[in-house]
Amino acid sequence: MSVHDHLAAHQLVHRWWFNYDEGHLDVLAGLLADDCHLSSRTETGQHPHEEFIRSDSRGPEAAMAWTREHRRHSPYPLRHHAANIHVTAEREGELDLESYLFVTQIVDRRPSTLSSGIVRFTLVQAEPGYLIRRKEVILDSIESAPFHQVDFVAERQKDW
Repeated sequence: MSVHDHLAAHQLVHRWWFNYDEGHLDVLAGLLADDCHLSSRTETGQHPHEEFIRSDSRGPEAAMAWTREHRRHSPYPLRHHAANIHVTAEREGELDLESYLFVTQIVDRRPSTLSSGIVRFTLVQAEPGYLIRRKEVILDSIESAPFHQVDFVAERQKDW
């Protein structure tokens, strides 16, 4: 079993979001594995801007084409904050991570919430660190309600 560098994995996640926000797309292209799969959506797939949010890109060229177009039509300043990054699985040469995502923009000269969600990554070991093999963004779009009243999460309570 290979030894994974969790700090390097966290750094890659932060490097991705910082460079995305600043429009350094050449840096992002260098963070993708040749067999990458990047996707994004809302948890229900029913958001009024779902067409803008939804992506399913395989390979660096397709992933960067979508990323370039999406960033072009997104606001600036834009800040993606990855929080609660944690490892969910380790395999030979691969590491799975999950994190929360909190996104802000500036409205009336103050930070304003734009979005939040969950991101799942699969990183593959490469020289000198990791590359992104999979990035799945699932944005929040439903109104918050008591846990037991949210259909697609209520099943989790059966284990309680």
